[in-house]
Amino acid sequence: MEAEKVRQLCIFTTHTPVEAAFDRFPYDMVEELLGGEFPTEIIKEFGGKDHLNMTWLALNLSKYHNGVTKAHTKYSKKLFPQHFIRAVTNGVHSYTWTSPSFRELFDKYIPGWAIEPELLVRIDKVPIADIWAAHMQNKKSLMGFVEEKTGVKMDDSKLTLGFARRATGYKRATLIFSDLNRLREVIKKGSLQLIFAGKAHPRDTTGKDEIKEIFKYKEKLKDEMKIVYLENYDMQIAAKLTSGVDVWLNTPLPPMEASGTSGMKAAHNGVINFSVLDGWWIEGCIEGVTGWAIGSSPEALIEEEERRRQERDDLVNKLKYLIVPKFYEEGDAWIELMKNSIGKVAYYFNTDRMMRRYITDAYLG
Repeated sequence: MEAEKVRQLCIFTTHTPVEAAFDRFPYDMVEELLGGEFPTEIIKEFGGKDHLNMTWLALNLSKYHNGVTKAHTKYSKKLFPQHFIRAVTNGVHSYTWTSPSFRELFDKYIPGWAIEPELLVRIDKVPIADIWAAHMQNKKSLMGFVEEKTGVKMDDSKLTLGFARRATGYKRATLIFSDLNRLREVIKKGSLQLIFAGKAHPRDTTGKDEIKEIFKYKEKLKDEMKIVYLENYDMQIAAKLTSGVDVWLNTPLPPMEASGTSGMKAAHNGVINFSVLDGWWIEGCIEGVTGWAIGSSPEALIEEEERRRQERDDLVNKLKYLIVPKFYEEGDAWIELMKNSIGKVAYYFNTDRMMRRYITDAYLG
């Protein structure tokens, strides 16, 4: 009876689908900390016999369970087949992650967008010249920030890619450097600049090694392209990056990206996503319309080795044959893609839509 009362008061959102994300504690620690307040045998009934598994405890004592994207929910059902798990795709707070220059633009042409982000679907009424001016304001601001922090003077006329997130192995920050010869072919076709940022957990040696590798590639390519790594990554740096680059790059190892939200932030500022099909991007990607996919669909029945090869090929081939030419040779078409990023991505992947789903499905359901 008491357990049922708790269930009616709780919902549980599961997230990162890796073992390290599921906290486990020995019962001698539990007994020491709780001081006998809750009988251990009762806790074991809901949290596991051998150790307290916080994920199992939450699943067993919640009335509603959900994943943070459709793909993540599908994977979570495999991890926890005895539980009914629904999907509520994450979103970002539109006003917070929209840069001042785009806030001003949206206020002028789409009044009410800040409290009703779905109105961003009306982005077509905004002149392309105004969109580009707002973007260039952000880009110049980012270039100035980079020079101030690193001493590197970047060129705001060059195609600039951003990659910023928690530094850990499955994020694969160095995937773009998988084949330097082919990357050099891209650079010859049109100049590229790369801006990285992100922190590793102090005990995540793989993540710290990834950062070291980026610095090695930075040195190898110093005469061919500018690469910077911004230290002390925080929300302010994230806001500058997601509004100031031209393309937002994301290369997780599927299905490890439960959701990912940085690309949603970028979309609110007209930045175009170029990402592996994992997490939220499976739902947001319309190839060549809202951005570009790296690699095959998760539904494609191919061997993992072939999937990895396709990702490496797509990364350089789409840069060389689609992204670079469009940026440098088709300015108006590029800005139309920016509009699509706002009107087909940002209008939907926001917290207003997300919270409505939680309220109707979980809180009031």
